[in-house]
Amino acid sequence: MKRVALWLIAVVGEGNEFTKADLRDAFPGVSQVDRRMRDLRDFEWQIDTNRDDPELDSHQQRFVKAGIPVWEPGRSARPKGTTAIGANRRREIIAADGYMCRSCGIAPGGEYGDTGEAAQLDIARRPVRRPDGTKRVELVTECNRCRIGGRGLEADLSRVLAAAASLSPIERRVLAGWITADEREFSRVERLWGDYRSLPETSRTELRAEMGLD
Repeated sequence: MKRVALWLIAVVGEGNEFTKADLRDAFPGVSQVDRRMRDLRDFEWQIDTNRDDPELDSHQQRFVKAGIPVWEPGRSARPKGTTAIGANRRREIIAADGYMCRSCGIAPGGEYGDTGEAAQLDIARRPVRRPDGTKRVELVTECNRCRIGGRGLEADLSRVLAAAASLSPIERRVLAGWITADEREFSRVERLWGDYRSLPETSRTELRAEMGLD
C-alpha cells in the first residue's frame, strides 16, 4: 500500500488518469495490488473510478488527491472505526438498506429520469454525530450519483432524535408509518417542487411567469 501511494504521487500525479494495466505493470508479480490501492481510501485518499466519475471508462481511474502519508512511520495503521469491506459485507449492507440508495431511493439498475443512466449501488462511509457529541463512521448504501454529490456530508443523529421527540402524536404516527414501510409516497405537488428546484434559473423564471408570480 505504501509503495502504491508513492507511485501515485511520483508517477501518476494528482488529477491524472491511469488504468488497472498501468498499476499492474508498475508492480509486476504483486498479488491483489488493486486491493492495496483501494485500501488507501481508508486513509482519505480519493481515487475515482467510473462509479464516481461517469467521464471515466470502466478501465480508467483518476488520482484526485492524496490523503494521509501512509509511508511515514506510524501513519499506516488503519484509522479507528474503519475496516475493509468485503463482498459478503457489501451484500449484507445493501440488503439491510432495502436494496436502494438511502439518499435518493433509487434501486440498482433504475434509470435517472434526466439522463436515462442506470444506477449502480455502492457502499459509502458516512460520519454520524452521536447525541453525546462524538462521531462514528457508519456504512450506508448510495448510488453512484449520490456518492459524488454526498462527499463531505455528515449525518447528525442527535438533531434527528431531538426533532422526532418534538413531534405531535399525529406527526409521530405518520412518521412511524413511513419508517415501518421504509417508504414514503410523495404527492404530485411535492414531486413538482423537486422538479422545479432542479431547473436552471431561466426555466424557473418561465414557470414563475406562467403561474403569475413575476
